[in-house]
Amino acid sequence: MFDLFPSVDIQLGLVPLRVLLGIIMMDSGIGKWRRGINGTGDWFESLGFPFPQNLARFVATLETICGLMLVIGLLTPVAGLLIAINMTVATAVQKFKLGAPFQGGDVQGYELDIILAVSALTIAFTGPGALSVDSLFFGN
Repeated sequence: MFDLFPSVDIQLGLVPLRVLLGIIMMDSGIGKWRRGINGTGDWFESLGFPFPQNLARFVATLETICGLMLVIGLLTPVAGLLIAINMTVATAVQKFKLGAPFQGGDVQGYELDIILAVSALTIAFTGPGALSVDSLFFGN
């Protein structure tokens, strides 16, 4: 097998994925609050979600807190799984409710949602890698 970076341990290699995913999710959650959470709730209502204003607050909070948890590597499998579920729902909405194409054109596609969901699931399954609160307290 060809190994471009033979001295890089997988535990270290997971760190950029975990941290970047956490930053993206934190930004998404904070953005929902910053742009006006009622607008997110109104959009959820137009998509037919029950309790849209409460759901908007829940999703924005989940994305913010779980994103932060990923950045610092705290309870990483739980945070990763919750984000994976969140992004799976987002993918279903993009694909089935909005009829978005896989890759964006005139409207945003759902390819980014899939990448985020799979990245979160990868982190949930593999753990945080090195340089994390989890590895500090629980080991690798």
